[in-house]
Amino acid sequence: MSELKGIPVLAEAARARSGEKYLTPQGFTAVRDGIRAPRGSSLAQGVPKGQRLPGWLRARAPTGTGFHQVRALVREHRLATVCEEAHCPNIGECWNAGTATIMLMGAVCTRACRFCSVDTGNPHGWLDAEEPDNAARTVELMKLRYVVLTSVDRDDLPDGGAAHYAACVRAIKQRNPGTAVEALTPDFRGVLADVATVVDSGIEVFAQNIETVRRLTHPVRDARAGYEQTLAVLAHAKRHRPAVLTKSSLMLGLGETDAEIDATLADLRAAAVDLVTLGQYLRPTLNHLSVERFVTPAEFDRYRERALALGFLECVAGPLVRSSYRAEQALNRNNAGLDNAHMAR
Repeated sequence: MSELKGIPVLAEAARARSGEKYLTPQGFTAVRDGIRAPRGSSLAQGVPKGQRLPGWLRARAPTGTGFHQVRALVREHRLATVCEEAHCPNIGECWNAGTATIMLMGAVCTRACRFCSVDTGNPHGWLDAEEPDNAARTVELMKLRYVVLTSVDRDDLPDGGAAHYAACVRAIKQRNPGTAVEALTPDFRGVLADVATVVDSGIEVFAQNIETVRRLTHPVRDARAGYEQTLAVLAHAKRHRPAVLTKSSLMLGLGETDAEIDATLADLRAAAVDLVTLGQYLRPTLNHLSVERFVTPAEFDRYRERALALGFLECVAGPLVRSSYRAEQALNRNNAGLDNAHMAR
């Protein structure tokens, strides 16, 4: 074990615990799960003692033939998926259906949002030159008709990784011309030319998550992110290429009020956002923000109706909904097949 500024740094092979620094295979340091543990704290993961999850938030364990086949493909082609890196509760359901959200540009983010469990560090410009071909080949092997591409923030790159992102989209389209691509992107520091680079790459849907209401943005998101910055990115994407659908996502349960939810939805519509998803925030580790409330399935139904009344083409809302959940069903206008009333029983 070595040290960096007095902080122990573990080799990746040792599998650092949540909140510890470790050395990646590419040779730079990162923090496991994104947020460093406070000095003297136990490095724990999960729900705080005494706080029980409601029944509607219990997801099935990820098992099944489809799950193992998708995991094997991801491992073979050295691809990171947000399904794994963000501890998504729907990983079993989605992977058994033969779908996955591919996370580009590695598994280490340059930002440290206090809701997110993706590892944090500075990749110092590292990129996998083979990733566009590997992503395209994996989409082909999985026979996907719809794929979501997301990525870590890469503030260490001059363009935030926009050119690499676009190269991955083009490679997928070249090998899989019938596959629709949704790009769930970083904000590229608000540089609109970089946003246009991705929008022009051949995608059908451009997504950038606002994550939370205006008041909670900087307790929740990294200081380099911004409420107005996300709105500007989404508005520019729609102006630049109106045929591309735009999409955003909002986590609930962080202390926001109904009035703030309504205001955020109105702001997204004012930016011409077409699609929105609403889901429950779940605390990934004890080093992250705590859950202020568990939103009931009935409340999610009410929020969905408010969003539709504002003019969104669809609002997929439910306790386990994430921004890419059942993304290919977003235009079916049936809450992506979710039955929140049945879930609450």
